[in-house]
Amino acid sequence: MALLDDAIDACGGLARWNSLSRFTLHLSVGGTLFADAGHAREFKDVTAEGSMRTQSVRFTGITGGEQSGAFAPDAITIETIDGQMLRTLSNPSLSAPSNGTHALADELHLVFFCGVQIWNYLTTPFLLARPDVAIEELPPWRENNETWRRLRAQLPPSLINLASEQVFYFDENALQRRTDHDLLGARVAHYSWAHDNFDGIVVPTLRRTLMQQPDGSAIAKPVLIDVEIFDAVFE
Repeated sequence: MALLDDAIDACGGLARWNSLSRFTLHLSVGGTLFADAGHAREFKDVTAEGSMRTQSVRFTGITGGEQSGAFAPDAITIETIDGQMLRTLSNPSLSAPSNGTHALADELHLVFFCGVQIWNYLTTPFLLARPDVAIEELPPWRENNETWRRLRAQLPPSLINLASEQVFYFDENALQRRTDHDLLGARVAHYSWAHDNFDGIVVPTLRRTLMQQPDGSAIAKPVLIDVEIFDAVFE
């Protein structure tokens, strides 16, 4: 599909992506979704290391630099900095709880959420080229006097994600600027900008997640999730 080809080329190209296998990020993740769960600073100034081929991310420096957390589709772990296991959760999932507690109140669920979020953020748009991802181009969208092209993607059950159906928006330079999907019973819009080139791969370094109105427009506040990538290394 022409739009997906343009988006992949704008981010460094499939050949460059396929020549790499791992990433290391220096980043911070916050927002009211974290603060309301009692974890306003858990993921401030952390290192994320992971595989670009399989869904796995290890965060070093969470909880004020005292612990590490690892995400994989079949297990979440929290460890000391020197690798001593503290807690683990098998076959994790994320859903809105029915007992009144916050979905991210438990740190294991927080690590799961951040692992899924960061891995999928970082691998888009390349993951949309997977043969098991069904994509469809939608009519263009007007946003602040700009015209953004859109792809709707149906993600397979084998790919752990926050929502199986998502809509991706790309600007005139074919750079990803927004993603829409359902999250914990609400419709949200993830905005991304400030793209930078790291080792031949172009990544948006700023992301902000907002609630959507019924007409698809975003509500400026509160900022549910705020991500800033300070540096990235691909190898």
